[in-house]
Amino acid sequence: MSNLKKLLCEGAEIMDLTLSEHQTDQLLAYHELIGKWNKVYNLSAIRDPIESIKKHFLDSLSIVPFISPGLLLDVGSGAGLPGIVIAIMRSNTNVFTIDSVGKKCRFMQTVKTELSLDNLTVINDRVESFNYDESFPQIVSRAFSSTIDTIEKTRHLISSDGRYLLMKGDNLNKENLQKVNYKAHSLRVPYVSDKRTLLEINI
Repeated sequence: MSNLKKLLCEGAEIMDLTLSEHQTDQLLAYHELIGKWNKVYNLSAIRDPIESIKKHFLDSLSIVPFISPGLLLDVGSGAGLPGIVIAIMRSNTNVFTIDSVGKKCRFMQTVKTELSLDNLTVINDRVESFNYDESFPQIVSRAFSSTIDTIEKTRHLISSDGRYLLMKGDNLNKENLQKVNYKAHSLRVPYVSDKRTLLEINI
């Protein structure tokens, strides 16, 4: 077993997540694609493969227990984190990833094709300009914008009974949350010392 596979599987196990062999292979193939593309395109500032597993993949896996079947929109997906990780882990969730940067969307489309992710749709657009014929019961973001800004830009896309799942780091105390109905879930991400919090906001 490679060091990367061992780190991924052990980290998932600590979070009480079970990875099938197929899911493990897909996650590692996705990780390898990020590494290849990162040599030409600036997809991520994290270049070290082990740090990428910890700070990108285990971090993205940490919100999987909160994900429901059905439609999901990942806003400002970048290289597809956490949206593509969710698509790999939850085949019954139809994941839409959206980003305004064309090269990042081309990368996500390559991942979709190479990993045969039929439940993934990649959108190259600004989220405030994007419209879809169905509303989204769950909207996630990892490093998109402030909570209020995210809600404002996606208000036209979320279901009337939908919820936001917003991943936050050490800057949570700088957020303006007085008028927001939220639950803060502390995320334990193995091998990552940074404080990680998931804001669950019901509309």
